[in-house]
Amino acid sequence: MQFSEAIPEQALFWAQGGEGAALATVIETWGSAPRRAGAQLAVSGAGAMQGSVSGGCVEGAVVLEALEALEAGAPRLLEYGVSDGDAFAVGLACGGNIRILVEPVGPGGMPLTLLQELVAARAARKAVAYEVALDGSARRLRHDGHATRFRQDCSGIEPDGATFVAIHNPLLRLVIVGAVHIAQALTEMARVPGFDPIVIDPRAAFASAERFPRTQLVSDWPDAALKALGLDARCAVVLLTHDPKLDDPALRIALASEAFYIGALGSTRTHAARCERLSAAGFDAAQIARIRGPVGLDIAAAGPAEIAVSILAEMIRDLRRP
Repeated sequence: MQFSEAIPEQALFWAQGGEGAALATVIETWGSAPRRAGAQLAVSGAGAMQGSVSGGCVEGAVVLEALEALEAGAPRLLEYGVSDGDAFAVGLACGGNIRILVEPVGPGGMPLTLLQELVAARAARKAVAYEVALDGSARRLRHDGHATRFRQDCSGIEPDGATFVAIHNPLLRLVIVGAVHIAQALTEMARVPGFDPIVIDPRAAFASAERFPRTQLVSDWPDAALKALGLDARCAVVLLTHDPKLDDPALRIALASEAFYIGALGSTRTHAARCERLSAAGFDAAQIARIRGPVGLDIAAAGPAEIAVSILAEMIRDLRRP
């Protein structure tokens, strides 16, 4: 599930507004399905919906089930067989089976207070797991345990077959130092897989809204900006300025953080000189080895857009296969 979809937040808005709300969550699916386990659909008591559980194959039926679950005040466990024809209609190679847990918000379902706690944890960028018994008999939030699930962003049914764990990780962030041409392409591409891009550059002529529409811009020195933003394990940091006065202070902050990816633009020679400066500053070989430099996968990229592709691909590889 992509955090940016804000499905729990929408359900909470409807529930607190008196409309009533239900959450439908994919708990099991087939290989080619467009939505992973953990994907959600929020349904209001008036029949409005936000999100998706199948990309269009079963949403209509799920909305009806959610309204009935909301009226009855009890969860429902649904299973659908998606035909090859229906799958083809939404761009999939083949059909299969999908299981969905529908929970009304409130008595008999997910307690409103629990949903409030979940939304608060997401807003605070705290990783949280929602554990729910498939028969609706127990629910809780956990910030510990499930280390592998958190790292892999992997919601799913536990080995006991009776409990589903929904992983809610903080939104992925991409922090770019240097508002250059590569950054323009990279910010747009990174939004597609769910990264929230932030561009840092003290040079106003570079970091302009005209060059970076829809992107948060920070016109400050990189080290100060990174300290203010805070870097956690859901952050990627990419340095693109070619200027040691900007890149090196930012690298020192990034290397002291839990950022899952640190990449720096430059040739092999440039990167070697960068490593020497960091070593002289007191960083050891293991710390320096965290830097992907030259940045990006070697795909013989030519031009800013292709270099951006190589960087994004390397980021995703390191996120999913650390």
